[in-house]
Amino acid sequence: MAKPDDWTHGVEAVLYQSCAACGQPQYFRRGFGAACGATELAEKRASGKGVVYATSIVARAATPETRAHVPYNIVLVDTVEGFRMMAHGANDLAIGDRVSARFAQFAGRLVPYFEKET
Repeated sequence: MAKPDDWTHGVEAVLYQSCAACGQPQYFRRGFGAACGATELAEKRASGKGVVYATSIVARAATPETRAHVPYNIVLVDTVEGFRMMAHGANDLAIGDRVSARFAQFAGRLVPYFEKET
């Protein structure tokens, strides 16, 4: 697989795969479709829109680098494209909120950051 041009490499984008055989979206990338095992996968760019599935406020820093960010919110988001992803989010998010992503620095890395849609 080619080097992805997404947030994991400092680019403001979330990429996912869509299986050519069964159409299932998946995130994180793999060399095969997790639903059916097919190997023909298309890489697509996500819109950054979704709905909060779960949320958890982190009140204790896991590392010295994250201490400055406490408290911070980790969310699971069901994207409009059909996959679920874990990301950072605004502390006021609740289950069921419609959200959109922007990108922010967290402990020296670029990460997806979800906020309520306005």
